[in-house]
Amino acid sequence: MNADIKNDVLLNDLKLRVHKVQNAMKNLRLDALLVQSNLNNLYFAGRIFAGCTYVPCEGQPLFFVRRGAFPAGDNVFSIYKPEQIPGILHDLGLASPEHLGLESAELSQRNWQRLAALWPDAESLDASGVLASVRSVKTPYEIALMKKTGSRHAAVVARFASVYEQGMTDQQWMIEMVHLMLKAGSLGIFRVAGESMEAFMGTVLAGDNGAAVSPYDFALGGAGIDPSYPVGQSGVRIEPGMTVMADVAANFYGYLTDCTRVYALGGVSARARDAHRLSIDIHETIAQRAIPGTPCSELYNLAVAMAERAGFAECFMGAERKARFVGHGTGLVINEQPVLGARSQEILQAGMCIAVEPKFVIAGVGAVGPEDTYLVTDKGLRSLTPLDREIIELQEI
Repeated sequence: MNADIKNDVLLNDLKLRVHKVQNAMKNLRLDALLVQSNLNNLYFAGRIFAGCTYVPCEGQPLFFVRRGAFPAGDNVFSIYKPEQIPGILHDLGLASPEHLGLESAELSQRNWQRLAALWPDAESLDASGVLASVRSVKTPYEIALMKKTGSRHAAVVARFASVYEQGMTDQQWMIEMVHLMLKAGSLGIFRVAGESMEAFMGTVLAGDNGAAVSPYDFALGGAGIDPSYPVGQSGVRIEPGMTVMADVAANFYGYLTDCTRVYALGGVSARARDAHRLSIDIHETIAQRAIPGTPCSELYNLAVAMAERAGFAECFMGAERKARFVGHGTGLVINEQPVLGARSQEILQAGMCIAVEPKFVIAGVGAVGPEDTYLVTDKGLRSLTPLDREIIELQEI
C-alpha cells in the first residue's frame, strides 16, 4: 500500500470517527465538543499534538495547534493559548456553543475551568463517558491496526521462553521480554485509564507473588520490587514447582493488545494444571457466547459459575482479594470499555476489542490462566493474539 492510499484510508476513517461522535453528541444535545487530552486528540486527528480539537455538532472538526507537527488545512489553526479559539470561531462565522462538552476524566479541574471560561454563557457538560463509549467500538481502520498489533504481539510472546535462563529472577526475565518487545518495534508507551492507575509494559508473576494484593485495579497484582510502584515482579528467583505468569502488552501503532501466557519450571501440581485447563475452557465458552447484544455482566457470571462448578471459586481472579471482572476493552487505552464485570451495564457490540483473562491463583504454585485479545464479531469472538494457550515448560540448561 503506498503512502497516499494509506493516508486517504486514514482520512476517511477519521471522518467516520467524527460522524460517530457527532451522532452521540445529538443524544446529549451538545452544540460542540472541545477536547485537549492526548488521547482524544489522537482519536480525532490520528496524531498527538499540543492543543485542542473542536468538534461542532455538524461539519468538520477544527484543530487548534500550539505545538507539534500537523498537516496544513483549512480547519487547522496555529494558536499559543486556548483563549484565542472563540475569536477564531467568530471570524469563521460560527456561533458560540450553548451546550459545550468537555473531558472531566482527562482534564484537571483547573483546565476544565479554563476551557469552560472560553464561553462563559455556555453550559459545560461532561463528555468523557460518551467519548469512551464511542471509542470502544472500533472503526475499520482501527480494527486493522488491532489485528496487525495482535499478530505481531503473539509472535513476540512466542519467543519469551527462548530468553529464559536458569537461575533467573522474575525481574531479570521480564527485562529480556521487554527487550524482545522493543526490538520487535513496540513503542513502549501504555495508556491506562483510572485516577490512580499506573502501568508499565507488563508484569511477570512468579510463584506466590501471583497472590500478592496490589493497590492497582488489575486482575492480579503482584508485590512489585519497590513501594513506589507496588505491582508485578518482586525479584523472586524462579524455582522448580512454581508457575510464572507473563502478562506483557504490546503497542506497535498506538493501539494496545493484551496477552498473557503461563510457564512452569519442572512439574507443577495437578490442581494448577486443572485450573489452567478450566481457564482455557472459559475462554472458549465466552468466545462462543459473546455475540453482539450480550450483556457483559452475563459473561462474567458465566465465568464465575464455571469456576464454582469445577471447585475453583476460592482462587478465581485472586486469592485474598478478588478482581470483580474477567475481561476488559482495549484499544488506545489498555483498560477501556467495555468491562466484563459483575456490575457492568454495557452490552457487547460488533467492533469492540476485549481482552479476556480468567485467571486463578494456586497457593504454593502461582498464577495460571491465559489472556487473549479478541474482536467481537456477529459470530462470537475472534482472537487477535493467536497463540497456543497451554502451560509452557521452561527448560533448564
